[in-house]
Amino acid sequence: MPTSRRTLLAGGAAGIGLAVAGAVPALAQGSPGRPYEPAGNGRVPFPPLVDDPQGILALPKGFSYAIVTRTGVTRLDRGQGLTPSDHDGMAVYNAGRGRYTLIQNHEIDPGAEFGVPHVKGTVYDPGAVDAGGCTVITTDRAGRNLGEYVAISGTVSNCAGGPTPWGTWLTCEETEDRAGDKWEEGGRSGAFQKDHGYVFEVWADGSADPTPIKCLGRYAHEALAIDKDRTNIYLSEDADGPNGLFYRWTAPRGGKVGPGTLTRLAPTAGTLAAMQIIMDDGSVLPDVAYLTSAQLGRPFPVRWINVPERDAKTTPVRKQFADGQVTRGRKFEGVWGTDEGVYVVNSYAWEDGDLPADAAPHDGMVWFYDYRDQTIQLVTYFPHQSTAEEGAPAKYGDLTFDGPDNLTVTPWGSLVLAEDGAGASHVLGAFPGGPTYAIARNQLNDSEFCGPTFTDDGKVLFVNMQDPGLTLAITGPWQKYLG
Repeated sequence: MPTSRRTLLAGGAAGIGLAVAGAVPALAQGSPGRPYEPAGNGRVPFPPLVDDPQGILALPKGFSYAIVTRTGVTRLDRGQGLTPSDHDGMAVYNAGRGRYTLIQNHEIDPGAEFGVPHVKGTVYDPGAVDAGGCTVITTDRAGRNLGEYVAISGTVSNCAGGPTPWGTWLTCEETEDRAGDKWEEGGRSGAFQKDHGYVFEVWADGSADPTPIKCLGRYAHEALAIDKDRTNIYLSEDADGPNGLFYRWTAPRGGKVGPGTLTRLAPTAGTLAAMQIIMDDGSVLPDVAYLTSAQLGRPFPVRWINVPERDAKTTPVRKQFADGQVTRGRKFEGVWGTDEGVYVVNSYAWEDGDLPADAAPHDGMVWFYDYRDQTIQLVTYFPHQSTAEEGAPAKYGDLTFDGPDNLTVTPWGSLVLAEDGAGASHVLGAFPGGPTYAIARNQLNDSEFCGPTFTDDGKVLFVNMQDPGLTLAITGPWQKYLG
């Protein structure tokens, strides 16, 4: 589906993240609880991107990359076959002795050429053949592939998710498929034996219990983050017709989540609620697209309204609320938590049917929800300025950013965003009170980037290129530019 493009005021490799005179968005800072406060001067801008002789990844001078996995080329361990396709959300864990463990989603529907193979003990739904799941990869700082194997299979369209404080990965299905629904792909066909649209837990040692965490609801999950007290989980929904919601799950009174606890909870444990952004007159903002750059940095009170029936047995969760009862958003995407709050991305809203009456089209938003104040503020805004035709060639020289998707907070408090827009896709670095810079560009095709994640020491940025399915390890003087 084509998204829009916007023209940026550019210099070198940078583009101002907001095309409004005199206004510059702040994306992060050392104290994320006040993300919009402008920072002081003196940051070193990223140098311009340099074309890659291999035609894969353009990077600034002083940076380099290595390919860790490649769909259909690198091999899984234990005779499990070839690396699956459609790399998406991902987390990295320090495995000691200079090694890292990556847990990687594969956003695949059943019947794919390079689906996640069913491996005994990892399968959720036997009917979801060659579909999504997670693999576990071992690598080092040089990006050498030291092994990859299946951790969970038989799931569908594993999009993003989020790391837990105890070192596991919660993988999210972005689908609402039901048991009995039929699928057909490439001359193959089948039917689901179980409902889909759940969250599952995967461990860094590769073990996984393919039991859905039903208390977090069944809907088109995108990403999530757990607060520092381990009592709330914040979750995004990438859906339309009507547009999706931003959710908060709260643990049962006196309880906290930890290793293995989520899969043991009852389907109705805790409280799942949807976000309401409250306006000055006390009304509920019906859709985030009603707000524009004029509201950058302004905190809005947030309330949460309980989901009536979270397993969506008869009605999708987002349809259980009347318009105006909750705050909707087209393509709620990446979520990343800090000690003070949580960032959530709303990728764009401009196509026919995306917008409620009188709302403003936009090419992307980044929000920050403050745990303590229970407020949310728009911290960056990409105005809608142009439309790219479907299939249009990527304009690799254009520093035009749109469609922010996955994101991560760096070890220094700044943000890294993965672009999923029209034309050339970038990995973006963003700074408080300053511009947004291109720190990498897909020079191979117009596929999106996914799953950016930094090692804990800030030495390596791992990121995925969804098509043709590449995991990349990027090294360079990150702290100089992002610190």
